[in-house]
Amino acid sequence: MGLLRGVARTAVVAGTATAVSNRVSRRQAGRWAAQEQYAEPQQQYAPPPQQYAPPPAAAGGDDVIAQLEKLGRLRDSGVLTDEEFAAQKAKLLGS
Repeated sequence: MGLLRGVARTAVVAGTATAVSNRVSRRQAGRWAAQEQYAEPQQQYAPPPQQYAPPPAAAGGDDVIAQLEKLGRLRDSGVLTDEEFAAQKAKLLGS
C-alpha cells in the first residue's frame, strides 16, 4: 500500500508541474507575441525626400546591449526560461 500511495503522489505532483509549466509557457508566448506586435509599428506615410545626407547611423551596439540586458532581467525574474533566453539572444545576435 505504501508504495502505491507514493507512486500516486509522484504522478499527481508530476502532472501538476507539467500543467503549470505548460500554462506558463503559453502565457510567455503570448507576451512575446504581444511585444513583437508593438515592437515594429507600421509606417503609414512616406518621408519627404531629403536634400541633404542624413547623419550616419549609430553602430546599433548599444541597442543590442540594452535588449540583452532586458532579456537577462526577464530571465533572472523568472519570466523567461534559460531556453527562451538563449533563443531570443540568438535572434538578437543573428546567430
